[in-house]
Amino acid sequence: MKQANFKLLAQYILTIEKELVAGNATEHTHRPALKTLVEGLAKGVTATNEPQRTECGAPDFLVTKGALTVGYIEAKDVSKSLDEAEKSEQLKRYLDSLTNLILTDYLEFRWYVDGELRRPSARLGTPTKDGKIKRDKAWCPSRS
Repeated sequence: MKQANFKLLAQYILTIEKELVAGNATEHTHRPALKTLVEGLAKGVTATNEPQRTECGAPDFLVTKGALTVGYIEAKDVSKSLDEAEKSEQLKRYLDSLTNLILTDYLEFRWYVDGELRRPSARLGTPTKDGKIKRDKAWCPSRS
């Protein structure tokens, strides 16, 4: 992974952590950080928060490059079970209708293509009881 991407991931984790430590964050609190991360990972990509509804519902983000729809992101709150989210009617609708979808709790990212989960998922870290994030060494640089 490029050094710039490591810096982007490190800043993303620090932003999420800062919001968690404050103790009053909700699922929506972390959306600006996710938007910055997605747009920083690929040149010319736009992540639109709360885009217009689609026939299957309203995923949290629409990711585009110019006029081309790249995919969608559905975000759940930090520490919410993505296993449970996968079983929801909402996600079933999305997986049946959207060809490229990421499901995330802001720290774990699961990618689905044509309704099928691609492996491996990526986990940047795990929240601790004090709001800190224990980084996953495989995906995220340690604090420097």
